[in-house]
Amino acid sequence: MIYTVTLNPALDYVMQVKNLQFDDINRSHFEDLHYGGKGINVSVILTRLGIPNKALGFIAGFTGERLNELLISEGINCSFLRLENGATRINVKIKSDTELDINARGPEIHESDVERLIDSMRNIKEGDYLVLAGSIPENLPSDIYERILCSLDGKGIKVIVDATGDLLKNVLKYKPFLIKPNHHELGDLFGVKVQNDEDIVKYANKLREMGAGNVLVSRGAKGATLVDENGEVTSIGIVEGKIVNTVGSGDSMVAGFLAGFIETGDYKYALRLGAAAGNATAFCEALAEAVNIKSAFEKLKIN
Repeated sequence: MIYTVTLNPALDYVMQVKNLQFDDINRSHFEDLHYGGKGINVSVILTRLGIPNKALGFIAGFTGERLNELLISEGINCSFLRLENGATRINVKIKSDTELDINARGPEIHESDVERLIDSMRNIKEGDYLVLAGSIPENLPSDIYERILCSLDGKGIKVIVDATGDLLKNVLKYKPFLIKPNHHELGDLFGVKVQNDEDIVKYANKLREMGAGNVLVSRGAKGATLVDENGEVTSIGIVEGKIVNTVGSGDSMVAGFLAGFIETGDYKYALRLGAAAGNATAFCEALAEAVNIKSAFEKLKIN
């Protein structure tokens, strides 16, 4: 079983405005409401690819209930903990001749809630996968990922971490199965600018020396590079097409990679399916459907 954790999920309220004015009232001509959160995105793609999983995290208030309803309506297996106060955040996304994103803070989370979350993971067993994805809310302790992994250390769980900066560095001692920085984040971890393939491999291997098993580096228009636990380097390009929305592409790549690895145990296949899922989502208004991912997969070749 794969478990995903989203500590600060959201409802994304998308509004399209023809001509955004900052000194007058604006009226939208289209609105839509989506679920949001990196771990949730991973769960959605996994479900669409037929891989059993369970989404964990916090929800609160009527917005949290709506988020839960949206996910359940799509067949997502959810087991969120409900907070007593506040409400799951609503992020406002205004799309016009320019784009304006306003992300809310989210509900207050207490130490007792953190303990409940960690306790809820005690049934995760050897051979299971745990995905920790995204930044953490301001009102959570900065070592929350470390505390989760410490509580599970030694149980034989394959951990995937999609985070940045110290949040990622500080969990490498728990030897995560997979981490997925993009090439900018990879450079930031070491205070350098990653400029070429040699830099990608060099700094990915440094992360492996620090504890990471597999390092998957997304590289935008240059595709992705995997330095696997055996030290083998594999790269893949992209599918040509019109980029519609890059939000969720990285999460889709993580989900596709996991789905491919669980199906075959083959890292090259996993990379190809991961790249296909990331590409497919970039060509869609929202997260890609299985048919989109299959189409992208057939067009991609390992370099």
